[in-house]
Amino acid sequence: MTTLYNLLMIKVEIFLSILKLFNLKIRKFVNERKSVIQILEKEINKNEKYIWIHVASLGEYEQGLPVFKHIKSLYKNHKIVLSFFSSSGYNTRLNNPISDITVYLPLDTSKNANKFLDIIKPEMALFVKYEFWPNFLKSLNKRGVPTYLISGVFRENHWFFKFYGFWMRKVLRSFTHFFVQNNSSKQVLSKFNINNCSVMGDSRYDRVMELLNQNNEVPYLKNFKNNKTCIVAGSTWRKDDDIIIKFINSNSSSKICWIIAPHQINLNYIKELQNQIELNSILLSELNFENSQNINLIIVDSVGILTKLYSYADISYVGGGMGKTGLHNTLEPAVHKIPVIVGQNFKNFPEVSELINLNGIISVNNYQSFETKIIELIQSSHKRDKMGKINFEYIQNNIGASEKVISYLNEKK
Repeated sequence: MTTLYNLLMIKVEIFLSILKLFNLKIRKFVNERKSVIQILEKEINKNEKYIWIHVASLGEYEQGLPVFKHIKSLYKNHKIVLSFFSSSGYNTRLNNPISDITVYLPLDTSKNANKFLDIIKPEMALFVKYEFWPNFLKSLNKRGVPTYLISGVFRENHWFFKFYGFWMRKVLRSFTHFFVQNNSSKQVLSKFNINNCSVMGDSRYDRVMELLNQNNEVPYLKNFKNNKTCIVAGSTWRKDDDIIIKFINSNSSSKICWIIAPHQINLNYIKELQNQIELNSILLSELNFENSQNINLIIVDSVGILTKLYSYADISYVGGGMGKTGLHNTLEPAVHKIPVIVGQNFKNFPEVSELINLNGIISVNNYQSFETKIIELIQSSHKRDKMGKINFEYIQNNIGASEKVISYLNEKK
């Protein structure tokens, strides 16, 4: 199976090199990775020691950030190379407080993996949550590089643990240690005789608590809110936007203001949204002192500021759960002591299930249930406060995951 995987990667590489001639998105994907080796050859200092951290995208970066900060402090004599798989994560966090060098992850071929690691020569490697690249992991293992998975989640129905996933289970043994989020993940690994594992919890709780201490000010939003009840809909997709816009058009009020932050910043789609909304709306990039008090709806046309926007909210809606694109981070608004509304698809998010049971999060499955629940929240500040307190206390009770990782690494140092 390993041979088949490597053949597949070679074919993918050839296929992408052809497709890039006809597709701008694929051309960008290929070109972005073409320069990685040259960047590393230029930036890596052979007299320095390096730690390599890899994340898929922005969400995994934010999840691992509390751990990364501790590592940077613990290993003061090391430089950090941070790699992203997605362009959204790379572009948003190209400049960050953690890494000395930030690059894309090259395609997972044996040649790329060996060249990448030959240049960096990392003394430690860390991956976050779901990142399993066989050639990179095998090459790290052959070099004897301590390799860790942070905030891992494993489920028995994952293809790794089917009969045809035996070769990938061998790849998993390349990890020096697994820091998993829960006992069920540890039990799954143990069932397959992978016992180099400990339960750390989820470092997202540590990360969202840090959000309260950052500068959350967004220019002119205080004027925009102006004592109105503010509803922030974050990381929304079309199915989310459909019910939100229907409600806005049917229930406009001068006492309510809205901020909608689509998951994908596509100006054509944003223009389409504006055309559907009957309220006067404006793009966040157009907001200024003069117009900030004359409108009741903002559509966000930039990335990387959603966590700040939630600090202005009295009610939040988190997108992705109304369809099947995947629910986005509910902890980011919850830490601001506000109620959270989500769609019906949250099966793989245990914190959401727990907070629904605790009455801190509300799940809706259609327009009627959304309308009923959001009107209840708009009309009752007491209910909003009660739900917000539940959410904040839940997060407070789950912090400490990053300390467990650092404690382990400190012992091994």
